Parts: sequence; structure tokens; C-alpha cells
Amino acid sequence: MPDRQSKSAWRLARRNALARVPPFGLSGMLRRHLPSGTAYLNTGHSNLTERVLRTLKTVDIPIAVFVHDVIPIEFPQYQRDGAAVPFAAMIDRIGRYADLVIYNSEDTKQRTEMFLHGRAPESIVAHLGTDVSPACPDDLPDDLPPTWPYFVVIGTIEPRKNHAFLLDLWETMGADAPTLVIAGSRGWKNEDVFARLDALPVGGSIREVTSLSDGALAALVDGSAGVLLPSHAEGFGMPAVEAAARGVPVVVNTLSVFGEFLGDIPIYASVSDRYLWIKTINALAGAGPLKPKHPQFEPPSWDAHFKTVLRLT
Repeated sequence: MPDRQSKSAWRLARRNALARVPPFGLSGMLRRHLPSGTAYLNTGHSNLTERVLRTLKTVDIPIAVFVHDVIPIEFPQYQRDGAAVPFAAMIDRIGRYADLVIYNSEDTKQRTEMFLHGRAPESIVAHLGTDVSPACPDDLPDDLPPTWPYFVVIGTIEPRKNHAFLLDLWETMGADAPTLVIAGSRGWKNEDVFARLDALPVGGSIREVTSLSDGALAALVDGSAGVLLPSHAEGFGMPAVEAAARGVPVVVNTLSVFGEFLGDIPIYASVSDRYLWIKTINALAGAGPLKPKHPQFEPPSWDAHFKTVLRLT
């Protein structure tokens, strides 16, 4: 039996050998096995390597790529270490090889094309569809929802989502603050925030919950005084769209992408103005439970999304 070192050497040799397969070898394989009219549609920011894209190009397979955002390039300080450089290289390859780029928002399109250095391929904007999940209060843990009034912030606890800002607000508001429910898993590069969450007193005004079902989260949002989203950056901002579709008040940072979808429905408050955030939170908390404020809001649908995408891909 070969030892572990021999196996590792064999794997390395095999990987190096595969890396030396000339592009025309893969091209020939694709021509033999893919039917006429094949198109390549990439929706996930993955497998967009030089080798894959260059090979597809040599056999005239149309390449369509969905770009969700360019946040790793614009805001590398909020990303995992080392993420910005390979992401920028991927965006450059999209500019060189893609026949069509699909964007989730006009805002994402404008920001991405700033990094394509005049090589922007043909593009379309296809807003993501939004499914409004039915509320399932029975799926909530026994200690949820909190006593009115309470607010919810939704999303991975990572620097871009700016949970530290809300923790600061609640510290300023003190004992009279309403309850804040932080719904999301812990992410990366946020050790200070994690330490603050770990130090929270049991039964205090800030709660951290994870692993809620869609129905439980919907019930939690429905009963809240509002959803708070002080994000530094968003490519689409799905929690804001979902909350607005439920008729729940939404307070957001002044990001242009929110205005693209929601117009004047959210309450816009710059994260540079803490007083305005506190004033808004207290006003919503003091208003009492309300009927949906914007029940007429129609979020983007998946049917419209795919009609836009499939018409050109």
C-alpha cells in the first residue's frame, strides 16, 4: 500500500498534468459531447476560471454570467482576508469573456461596470424574485416573539451588516430601549461584535437567535415594530424587500439600491446620524401594533425574473 506521502505526491502530479492539458483538448471534448445550441449560464460567482471561460469561447458557446455585487472589491475591509484580489480577477475575466452579464439591480450594474475598464459586455438587469413566506407562529421558540415593542435585524452577523451600529444605539438608549432581535448566524471578522453579544445579560433587551425556519422568521417580522437594516453595502437587499412586501416598517441606511426597489416605502436614515435612528426607533415603538403600512407593495416576481433572463440567454 502506498504511504500518505506517496499518495500526496501522486495527487500533485495528477493535478499538474491536468493543468497542462491544452485548451484544444477540452475544446474537442466539448464539441463531441455538447449539442448544437448549447449556452453556458453561470449564476453563482464560481467556476469562472480562465481555463473554463477561454475553452467555452473557443467552441463558440455563448457565456452568460449573473453578477450579484462587487462588494468584495468596493469594501474589502468587510470581507474574509484575501477575498478581494481573486474576486477582482474574476470580474476582469467576466469583462473579457462574457457575451451577456445579468445583474440583480441597476445599482450593481453601474458599480460593476466601473471595474470593467471599458470592456462591459451586453447586459440586462433582472430583479430577483421575492417569495412571501406564510407566517408560522407555532414554529417560533417558546420565548419568542418578545413582548411588544420589538425590532428585528436579519442577516449574517458580519461587518458589512453593521450590527455594531445597532448595539451602540441600544447602549445609548439604555434600560428604556425596546427589544432588538438579531436573527442570523455568526459570520467572519466580527470578533468584537461576537464578544459584545456573548456578554449580553440573560433577559436583556437584545436577543440573538439562529436557525429559524422561513415561517418562524416571517411570524417574528410580522409582529415587530419594524425591521432595521443599517448595512454599509448591499447588492440587492432582500430582507428589506421581503419586509416591505409584508407591510412591515423598514428602516434602512441611505443606499441607492434600496431606492431602486422600494422608492419611498422605507424610512431612510444615514448611519452617520445616530440621533435620527434613535428618534425613528422610539417613534415606531410608541406607535403600537399597526396594520400593514404598504399592503399594496408588489415585490419582483420570479416569473418576471426568468422571462427577462431567458429572453436573452
